[in-house]
Amino acid sequence: MDIFFEIHQDIPREGPGSNETTRKVFSMIHEFPEIPRILDVGCGPGMQTIELAKSTQGDIIALDFHQPFLDVLNKNIQKERLTDKVKTVHGSMFDLPFEKESFNMIWSEGAIYIMGFEKGLKEWKKFLKRNGIIAVSEISWLKSTVPEEPLKFWQEAYPGIRSVNENLKIMDTCGYDTIGLYILPESDWWDGYYAPLTKRIERLQEKYKGNREAEKLLNDETKEIEIFKKYSSYYSYAFYIMQAK
Repeated sequence: MDIFFEIHQDIPREGPGSNETTRKVFSMIHEFPEIPRILDVGCGPGMQTIELAKSTQGDIIALDFHQPFLDVLNKNIQKERLTDKVKTVHGSMFDLPFEKESFNMIWSEGAIYIMGFEKGLKEWKKFLKRNGIIAVSEISWLKSTVPEEPLKFWQEAYPGIRSVNENLKIMDTCGYDTIGLYILPESDWWDGYYAPLTKRIERLQEKYKGNREAEKLLNDETKEIEIFKKYSSYYSYAFYIMQAK
């Protein structure tokens, strides 16, 4: 895990996304309290947290289990003068340390996969106020037929991967109405994530040459990037916006 975090530390994002996407998805939410209470689950270093804070008059609690990510976010909260709007909490998404019906919205970019899409939607629902909203991004198949190479890779890397339509059905069975859907563009994968990650991998390959554990992790990251280069039309992160029934 230490090597994993060394690979990922200090890059702009911990997964595909952009400030433009955060703003766009947030703008798709209507009939929302003027001053909402928002929980950002698995916030990482929190670039999207800062953008959310700039987009709403509400308060945000940003939760992550990796304290160094929260340390980065806390510095940026201070820098952006958002200490009155954003608070960080060190904790696990599997055991959220909050009262039931505490939030108007739960937001999570690229992190619900840790719990699993369906389990996350079921478990987090009890923390929503009446008619509360969940907005999450989840890697999803975009086509009904997928070539063997990306299919094999992602079924091994994330067995819970499903198609967009399958996830929309899960939302319904979990007791949500669909508000909107947004497919992240390829630029969201490269600009703040894969491009800086590629540079980091190249540097660490020299540092950890001969270290089998590190080399495997670095090779896995490289393989993921190569798969996306070849097959980006078959999958992406989809942002699912839903309201509790």
